[in-house]
Amino acid sequence: MTEYRDTAYAAAYLAMQDVIPQRDVGERLLLDFLPAHTRRVLDVGCGDGRLLALAHTRFPEAEGVLLDHSPAMLEAARARSWLAPVEYVAHDLSQPLPPLGTFDAIISGFAIHHLPDARKRELYAELRGLLNPGGILLNLEHVASVDDREHARFLDLMGGKEDPSNQLAPAWDQVAWLRESGFAHADVVWKWLELALIVGWTD
Repeated sequence: MTEYRDTAYAAAYLAMQDVIPQRDVGERLLLDFLPAHTRRVLDVGCGDGRLLALAHTRFPEAEGVLLDHSPAMLEAARARSWLAPVEYVAHDLSQPLPPLGTFDAIISGFAIHHLPDARKRELYAELRGLLNPGGILLNLEHVASVDDREHARFLDLMGGKEDPSNQLAPAWDQVAWLRESGFAHADVVWKWLELALIVGWTD
């Protein structure tokens, strides 16, 4: 994940994020799953705050916490105009989360897949502990393909470039990890090739 600490690398990603195929579909579904009582949101690996800004289109008064290890990404998030209070937290997801409080919704977009699988599982458990009753985790994620042929097809649609920091895991493995972490329910609610919306619900 160190690449994203480089200003030029981060800027290149932000410049192309709108052309990721079907991303808008996953984001619209993520928005639909936010609970009606959403008042506080954590964006994990927030980038430029894209997902929190999306959440604010439906819940403009929801407080937000934006967490990312990249100074360039956090600076881009600070450049947005926010109607509700927003806190910026610099943190490397490979390390245990700092004290953040509790949330009605935790969202993440294409961030957790940069972590080793063992750390993904630990992080899911940590995130479960931050959710209020009736809370939800919504992870719009880059996941592993079922085989090399499908992976090659996805890469071709993405311009043929492999991100060396990717550590992809199958979507259904991650559902199992969510259940192990104490989520009452977990599911893959949408998938297109290597993009998936993985959801965990509390009681």
